[in-house]
Amino acid sequence: MNFKIIALVAAGLSAAALPTAAEARCNGCAVGAGVIGGLAAGAIIGSAIANGQPRYVEPAPVYDAPPPRRVYVEEEGPVCHVERQRFWDGYAWRHRRVEVCD
Repeated sequence: MNFKIIALVAAGLSAAALPTAAEARCNGCAVGAGVIGGLAAGAIIGSAIANGQPRYVEPAPVYDAPPPRRVYVEEEGPVCHVERQRFWDGYAWRHRRVEVCD
């Protein structure tokens, strides 16, 4: 709606800036009227653009279900553990870790 009014006002100002038959001999008057009309139209259109406020609509919140809880169940089978074993390598006693399953 505002842009229609602005367009009508700008058209009226530009039509008013045109010289009539009685003013046709005054070339300086037409230039001055055109400059004034252009400045007025620019001021009107610029103020209409500057006063337009952006409209921001905040998105609706999204609620999501929490992730499912992980339940760890011991698997049936052999129970394994790591033991430290001593062995002779031909030069000295050494230790190594070995996984032993019951």
